[in-house]
Amino acid sequence: MHLVDTHCHLDFPELQKDFDEVLARAHSAGVKKFINPGVGIEESRKAVQLSSEHENIFAAVGIHPHEADSVDEKILAELEVLAQNSKVVAIGEIGLDFFKLRNSKEIQIAAFEKQLGLAQKLDLPLIVHAREADAEIFKILDKFPSLRGVLHCFGGDWSFAEKVLERGFFIGLTGIVTFPNAKNVREVAQKIPLEKLLIETDAPFLAPQKFRGQRCEPAFVVEVAEEVARLRGIEISEIAEKTTKNAEELFRI
Repeated sequence: MHLVDTHCHLDFPELQKDFDEVLARAHSAGVKKFINPGVGIEESRKAVQLSSEHENIFAAVGIHPHEADSVDEKILAELEVLAQNSKVVAIGEIGLDFFKLRNSKEIQIAAFEKQLGLAQKLDLPLIVHAREADAEIFKILDKFPSLRGVLHCFGGDWSFAEKVLERGFFIGLTGIVTFPNAKNVREVAQKIPLEKLLIETDAPFLAPQKFRGQRCEPAFVVEVAEEVARLRGIEISEIAEKTTKNAEELFRI
């Protein structure tokens, strides 16, 4: 069985302290490829460096909405240079977070639009973070109709999922799908066309139910695949096959 963890922060200190063991456990679990997105300029540099050291780790570069106030012309120029590395497969993690509002909506929107322009210029897909900003995300994405990507760590309901799918985007499911009270996400897992599904851990965050309270790591993406398979009444091998194909298609890996 081959799986792709399409969103894990391998460069974060929580996963670096026993990095070799983390990778070994993931490989043993069947996780063969990893997408490591940046959340700031320093993390984007680290993601690219890590990808250069490991054949099966790929990077995305971008500035998370929590760091949106750092996006200026100098940062954008460096992102553009980083994004031209052969191991960089997406612009991300970018988007809007109106839940924590660490930066104003206006600052977040400006940073998001600038990075969308970069993705368009370089013909790279997006890894999009959206929290409490569903309507605004698509208002902005509609200005860039040629762009493709994934709405990562999906936490919305089926009506929002339908809008994501209509836009041609993939949906990334995390360990949230294993939470008994996550009824909306579990419904989406049952209804989403498999050709639009990606699985991810968002490690070191959001450990699946079985590991709640622990550090999350890429090996746990198996729990996501198993739960989606269970909810749909199909074999995990089918989830593995389809989601791996989707990841390889979107990120060209």
